[in-house]
Amino acid sequence: MSSDTERPVTVRTSERGAATRGALLDAAREVFITRGFAEAGVTEVVSRAGASVGSLYHHFSGKADLYLTLFEEFQSRQMQRTKQAVQGARGEGESDPLRLFVVGARAYLGGCFDEKELAALFLRGDGPPGFEVLMRDRMRQWVRRNAALFGDEKGALVVVVTGALAAAVSEVVLSEDVAAARGFSEEVLKIIGQIPRP
Repeated sequence: MSSDTERPVTVRTSERGAATRGALLDAAREVFITRGFAEAGVTEVVSRAGASVGSLYHHFSGKADLYLTLFEEFQSRQMQRTKQAVQGARGEGESDPLRLFVVGARAYLGGCFDEKELAALFLRGDGPPGFEVLMRDRMRQWVRRNAALFGDEKGALVVVVTGALAAAVSEVVLSEDVAAARGFSEEVLKIIGQIPRP
């Protein structure tokens, strides 16, 4: 067999592996959202994915790894949304840190609306053991990134605006009334935008 004939097989195998991995994550998302992490079973995930238990353990170390991968991918999309929004505002000449924060916060909240069920999954408190520690660590990272946005205006202001946004995210994501949640999020962003800086 020549290397020319082997390469497509490798690519096909990689594509199949990626498709299986994606199907497992999609199925895990559905199962976790519907049943919660604690009640979700690996067999239900692989059944919905049309995969085998062996393929799940080829791609993931187990149910907790599926959950954490969904969380990390969601956070990555959220970071990309906020980064693009802030870069776009900077490109249009905005330089005020608080206004840039509000632009990024609006994009983050928009992502929460776009992926409301998944965002709610991570806020309900039904995750794998140690997930709450990961969430606290993620909040500290978020505060540090916001401190970088504000430059020298670190400290209390950064903690206040980040905490306000975190509370708004929780209210928005866990709300049953999407229209009211959108109005609430805009009201919170308006208030944050009016915070006087020391």
